[in-house]
Amino acid sequence: MTEKISENSYVLLYLNSRRSYLVKVEKEKKLHTHKGFIELGELIGKEYGARILSSTGVEFVALKPQLRDYIFKSQRKTQINYPKDIALIVMFSGIGPGSRVVEAGTGTGALTTALAFYVKPSGRVFTYEIREEFIETARKNLTRANLTEYVEIKHKDITEGIDEKNVDAVILDMATPWLVVPHAYEALKPSGAFVSFSPTIDQVVKTVEALEQNGFIDIQTVECLTRGMQVKRGKTRPQTLMTAHTGYITHARKASRPTP
Repeated sequence: MTEKISENSYVLLYLNSRRSYLVKVEKEKKLHTHKGFIELGELIGKEYGARILSSTGVEFVALKPQLRDYIFKSQRKTQINYPKDIALIVMFSGIGPGSRVVEAGTGTGALTTALAFYVKPSGRVFTYEIREEFIETARKNLTRANLTEYVEIKHKDITEGIDEKNVDAVILDMATPWLVVPHAYEALKPSGAFVSFSPTIDQVVKTVEALEQNGFIDIQTVECLTRGMQVKRGKTRPQTLMTAHTGYITHARKASRPTP
């Protein structure tokens, strides 16, 4: 059954690979672009994928937003994780529907949005953030993605401890993840997953040392690089620019503590 656009739903108005707009569909509302304005009310009742002309006759396509659209088009006050990193973080964490996940720091909620998407409908993300201004932005981004009911945002310093116990994964994107490792061990269920994203190798070394000292095994660190392709018959080649280093992902599993 095809899905139609309703009032107050979000659409991704696609112009080309470089320009698109995530907007809320409301009657009497216009989206102004450099290619003219679009009457958003005209989209109500149309199927996703419908084409619509701007006031200057330029064609846009109204797509149903995907997870990556809510993340990339989010309000930002911090650098967000790239899909290449988010995908690996989710895979290494082993989370899925029903998982209970502890995350820090929330930032503006990009990674939080992805985690909530994967643990729904019966899971929960407990995300820790020390900066109140980030919390408000994260809450707005989660609301837009319709994922707030799967997230509990905590205005707390996770280096002082984790409230939750028997969680499936602890996922960190913060400056001092090694300070959280002992708390993560206590919070995780047996065989639970620890995943940390760090931009510098110095952070990785300290985190790995802490993991080794606190009963974690299968400790690995990876870096993910992606390279786009310019595809055109007779001229296909790698794009000149690429998203190279963004950070290192360190992951490990909780084991019982070794016998003295």
